[in-house]
Amino acid sequence: MIHSKKAATLATVLAGIAIAASQGAPHDPGPRPGPSGAGGYYPTLDATEQAAFANGIVQLNQVEGVANVPQGSGGLGPGYNSNSCGSCHAQPATLGTSPSPSSPQVPQPNPQIVAASASGATNEIPSFITPDGPVREVRFITNSDGTPDGGVHNLFSIAGRSDAVGCNLPQPNFAAQLNANNVIFRIPTPLFGLGLVENTADYVLQANLAASATQRAQAGIGGRFNTSANDGTIMKFGWKAQNKSLMVFAGEAYNVEMGITNDVMSNERNLVKGCQFNPTPEDTHEQDGGSDVDAFVDAMRLSAPPTPARQTSHTESGQDLFEKVGCALCHSETLTSSNSYNTGMSHVKYRPFSDFALHHMGTNLADGVSQGVAGPDEFRTAPLWGVGQRLFFLHDGRTQDLLNAIQQHSSQGSEANVVIRRFQGLSPEQQQAMLDFLRSL
Repeated sequence: MIHSKKAATLATVLAGIAIAASQGAPHDPGPRPGPSGAGGYYPTLDATEQAAFANGIVQLNQVEGVANVPQGSGGLGPGYNSNSCGSCHAQPATLGTSPSPSSPQVPQPNPQIVAASASGATNEIPSFITPDGPVREVRFITNSDGTPDGGVHNLFSIAGRSDAVGCNLPQPNFAAQLNANNVIFRIPTPLFGLGLVENTADYVLQANLAASATQRAQAGIGGRFNTSANDGTIMKFGWKAQNKSLMVFAGEAYNVEMGITNDVMSNERNLVKGCQFNPTPEDTHEQDGGSDVDAFVDAMRLSAPPTPARQTSHTESGQDLFEKVGCALCHSETLTSSNSYNTGMSHVKYRPFSDFALHHMGTNLADGVSQGVAGPDEFRTAPLWGVGQRLFFLHDGRTQDLLNAIQQHSSQGSEANVVIRRFQGLSPEQQQAMLDFLRSL
């Protein structure tokens, strides 16, 4: 039985959508229904590669405890944001982005709320982690002395867990940091199809960016790549393209989000006396069956891109408008991979709808955090493949409305301002066609 208040709210929303549609006002049609358009392995893989992908999915969904017995199955904490990679990357399937309790994939409250009290942990739920909200990580913009911070501050502590007796690590004082306007959020990025992205050569990305230089300049759009301080090559992964490779991405996430040390990041975070229970690294290549991080990389590297819905004349007109107003100047439709060891993944033309470059997004979306060469208001162009089934948008999950997400690209200092003005100049029917095209991806 639906709670009366929820039923009234749902009825109000549905009525509003019906009125908007009848008046011709553009509206987000919502996540595309039907089966998941993502989550499988790349279709040309051989049996060995398929098995590696399947093992990676299993490891992603494993719920971790503190005790690392047998080796490679545990190591949670001392601080953590969740106790399973799959709990955060679940929509519309494992490797996706933030789930919602309203989705069939997660028939429970926000998985971070469940993880907060697992095995007797005594965590308080921060105000910004809500039953129907997105999975989030938290970063503080500055340290107490005013110097830049930008790092992740774990939501939860293993204190109170039955497998962490003696650990008394406190949670950060999130209420005080919120009052000081020192908190920014990020939601998980989708991980589908990233083997193709990882295997795209720098010269391909550079040529793609150069090809639109004249049109971008006319629209006030810049664009540059976040590059490695060590070898100068282009970084592609993370909201600010701050990670060099899928191995670095996975190893960092395992340590930062779950507190599990590994061959990429071998030191415990948030470590205080009484909170170390295992030798480090807790996850290593030397363990039987290989490391969890290796398995995570296999899952990402061997996964298929999201499959779009069949296009219609209506959505095709939406794509034409998407290109006409200039969205495609950053959300480049097509790139091509290089040689790959993986069966059938060499020289593949794929459609991520991203240039993987950094762009200034203005005061509205700025998070005040710098990573690599990416400044406080710069973000990597978010790939749009799979956006048709996403529930939360923008780096912090601030909206579930795709139209609102588009509008929030416009603010002082944003490279998207001209494009958004062009979008706003379209007729309601044209804007709707664009929205329907995006939800077909």
